Amino acid sequence: MNKAYVWIWAAGFAVLAAAAARSFAAEGKADVEQLRAGKNFLETKVYSEEEDLQLIELFKNLRVADVCDGMDAVGLQNIGNMDPEIRPLWRDTKEFKHRIVGVAVTVRWVPSQKGPAGRMPAEEFRKWVGHWYGTFAPEAFGPILRKGSVLVTDNMAGPRVDVGPIGSNNSMGWRSRGCVGVVSNGTARDTDELMNQGLPVYCRQIGRGIRPGRIELESVNRPVVVGGVLVMPGDIVVADGDGVIVVPRAAAAEVAKYAQSVLEGDKKGRKGLYQKLGLPEDLSVK
Repeated sequence: MNKAYVWIWAAGFAVLAAAAARSFAAEGKADVEQLRAGKNFLETKVYSEEEDLQLIELFKNLRVADVCDGMDAVGLQNIGNMDPEIRPLWRDTKEFKHRIVGVAVTVRWVPSQKGPAGRMPAEEFRKWVGHWYGTFAPEAFGPILRKGSVLVTDNMAGPRVDVGPIGSNNSMGWRSRGCVGVVSNGTARDTDELMNQGLPVYCRQIGRGIRPGRIELESVNRPVVVGGVLVMPGDIVVADGDGVIVVPRAAAAEVAKYAQSVLEGDKKGRKGLYQKLGLPEDLSVK
């Protein structure tokens, strides 16, 4: 190869390499700055209310056990089963009104670093509480609740912070927007009223404190982990006396098809046994 040609080729390559390096450096700097500012890597997909309701209809009347079998059938064994500690606050074994079938809207609460108010006059304390609710712990998720929504809350404060972000008053507000149930790895308070009012609530334990001075809202409709399970906004949530199971949106239709066949077979078999034993039929076999 001609030496002059080699020199020209090497010089051209060096120019291209330098340009590529500058480009990569610029892109790398942009990536670093973006990472420094905070970046989510799991995408939140958006679905229409009509799409949600169509999927919910497929899961209508399905039990957690049926759905678990459906998950097995599509290769998702041991996926979506929440820790048994996430359990129903109340149960209705006649009409099964404690059951939930719906689409996840997710919320994450985190422990606050700001600390409590300290001692102050009652009126000042009320203002402080109001400011906290409005600024640090607002219910920003309210407007996106709709028919068939299941509010899934990740309370990162855990059992160390005695706080009940789910209460008798705000839960009725969620219900008025179409929310069909609440699932949380945290706590609920006003539990006598909650049980009486009839909104299905699944949580880890009972809490008592209010949010101010304790927790803050970190995110809405981002991926959360509740009961050891990843919950993506838009996933299907099914809950009953057996606990809570989360079905990834992409597999939901296939899971529901198999689960329905399990339920139909179970009802048919148990109905025959009811008749043989002289037991009156209940909703579980109709």
